[in-house]
Amino acid sequence: MLKRRMIPISCLVLLCLAAGCSDPPGEVRGDGMREFGGIVAEASVAGPDDRTRSFRFNYRFDVSGIRPGASVRIWMPVPTSSADQQIVALPHQLPVEPSFHVEPKYSNRILYLESIVPASGELSFDVPYRVQRREVQALDSDASVVDDQELPAEQRELFLGANSKVPIDGKPLELLSNVVLSDDTRERAKQLYDVVDQHVSYDKVGMGWGNGDVLWVCESRTGNCTDFHSLFISLARSQGLPSRFEIGFPIPTDAAQGNIGGYHCWAFFFTEKLGWVPVDISEADKHPSMKEYYFGSLTPDRITFSTGRDIELNPKSASGPLNYFIYPHVEVDGISLPRQQIALKFSYAEVGESL
Repeated sequence: MLKRRMIPISCLVLLCLAAGCSDPPGEVRGDGMREFGGIVAEASVAGPDDRTRSFRFNYRFDVSGIRPGASVRIWMPVPTSSADQQIVALPHQLPVEPSFHVEPKYSNRILYLESIVPASGELSFDVPYRVQRREVQALDSDASVVDDQELPAEQRELFLGANSKVPIDGKPLELLSNVVLSDDTRERAKQLYDVVDQHVSYDKVGMGWGNGDVLWVCESRTGNCTDFHSLFISLARSQGLPSRFEIGFPIPTDAAQGNIGGYHCWAFFFTEKLGWVPVDISEADKHPSMKEYYFGSLTPDRITFSTGRDIELNPKSASGPLNYFIYPHVEVDGISLPRQQIALKFSYAEVGESL
């Protein structure tokens, strides 16, 4: 595993260069709030002929109903630049100066701060980003022509192993009892994609959905994006296909700005011929006409925040690993703050193409 390390704010720029709600987008201001400067993360950027989307994303939330004088700790995921997205961090509005850290298993970046709750019992946070996201097409004629790729042994072990809610044996494999799986890795992945789409319907009714609990999904045959892709990852890993979970937010396409009600997630599988290939099975289930597209492609209408399951926060939290890491994790006097006391106010606004 990667060694645990902390990245001071003063060093983060050098590191980067080396390597639903109702409020409109905006900045939270209040007494005692401090700003720290923007951080530019350099990465491969989509070319002018690629389908891209440029927008501002505000990771904004308030916490309330906390005893004045209590000690509060907050962890937030930090999106990073990659071949699929370019991220520019804008001036943040936070109650105290934060620090940046990296969790050891998946190298997710974390913004962390500690504060004393003021007399109001409330704290506000706004962490904005400028984002350019490109369409991912891993199976098109140009992208598919690559040399054989080798996954490092450490990553292969990580992305073939089980997670607490994602087994790689037992009940999920019953879904494959009548399937003759192909020897070709791409075709095998497509068979598993079809099995999941046929077995699960997108439905967020009742209790249990959204946890990515594969055994629950096998029984319920319903769920959201977390449930679809957890089942796919379970089946793929069981058949020797390294697979990873990726989570972020959807960016609406029906308006130039607005609020974002919740997260979205998808998955990738790895083959030596193609590298990492994305799938978005829950979107395929909701939009059957795009089923073939979502095997190997992702629209640019999203932002990635973190990878993986069973996330060990850094600095270590009192509550143990997170199932996945997308919303802020808040602890007050060593106890996790109930979600009802965290008002999520995520928003987006379209911006010019150039970063």
